[in-house]
Amino acid sequence: MTWLPYAPLRSALFRLDPERAHDLTLSTLERLQHTPLACVLRQPRIDDPVTLAGLHFPNRVGLAAGLDKNARCIDAWAALGFGFVEVGTVTPRPQPGNPRPRLFRLPQARALINRFGFNNDGLDAFVAHVRRARVRQQPGGGDLVLGLNIGKNASTPIERATDDYLLGLEGVYPWADYITVNISSPNTQHLRQLQSDAALDALLAALAERRQALADRHGVRRPIFIKIAPDLDDDQIAVIAATLQRHGMDGVIATNTTLARDAVAGLPHADEAGGLSGQPLQAASNRVIAALRARLGPRFPIIGVGGIMDAASACAKLDAGADAVQLYTGLIYRGPALVHEVALALRDARGRRAA
Repeated sequence: MTWLPYAPLRSALFRLDPERAHDLTLSTLERLQHTPLACVLRQPRIDDPVTLAGLHFPNRVGLAAGLDKNARCIDAWAALGFGFVEVGTVTPRPQPGNPRPRLFRLPQARALINRFGFNNDGLDAFVAHVRRARVRQQPGGGDLVLGLNIGKNASTPIERATDDYLLGLEGVYPWADYITVNISSPNTQHLRQLQSDAALDALLAALAERRQALADRHGVRRPIFIKIAPDLDDDQIAVIAATLQRHGMDGVIATNTTLARDAVAGLPHADEAGGLSGQPLQAASNRVIAALRARLGPRFPIIGVGGIMDAASACAKLDAGADAVQLYTGLIYRGPALVHEVALALRDARGRRAA
């Protein structure tokens, strides 16, 4: 465990406006990570290696995109014991995102609603932060697997979305272990239209073609993962699964936040626009994971995210068909101890199954 007790910190942070608490946390992590005080963050990393999309993951627990949009705190996340870290979503040009307030806590449901809208400092600043991360400067780039998550600018018409994704792919390609294409945020207008059959087919064809050119140029083929929404029916999932395989995508991240409000109806802030994350997302995320696994077969990499608040909910992701998991909202409510707890539980669960 870290030397930093989380319960009193959470109590203090939860007295602040949610986005102010978020910004304060990131600023503190950024300041601490390259000082002797970084020792207060450090906790042992559970060893539970797995190979997915040709990458060696030290364990099956990752940080989900969205928490560190500008890649400012990669070394801090590494110190917390994650096996992999995904940062972004980054867009080609800087953008402020949606107007504040845009982040809301629903503590009775252990949930958040956000409508950030891909607020970030743009591709150039993002890559500069990635390059400064000390874990990336170790021989061989270190053993932390780093995912870089790309999206489109709000001002780019949806008909030109592919242009932004190709710019993002080209910009992050030399620095990523894998690249995630975010087509499922509910907070950029029309973005989820890219999950439909014709639009997805065209986007993935363009990405596959550009990836091949980049692989030839750099001498290495980077895996591409696609992040999808939980608000999909079985027919939509079937189309997505077939399209991923047809264009040689390497994995899928299931899922992003949900627009559904059934599980939080009547709670304060439940009617705020944006994506709902946390405990109420568990069942929807697991349903999509199970449907994907049935369509994609046993070997296609699936990373499960959505509603992991403890060891049991993490293991349920593996039971549904995920190979690894990512944390975000659970980390806000539980703190760094959740990383260790989940990694240990997944390792033990796999050991019991093997026996």
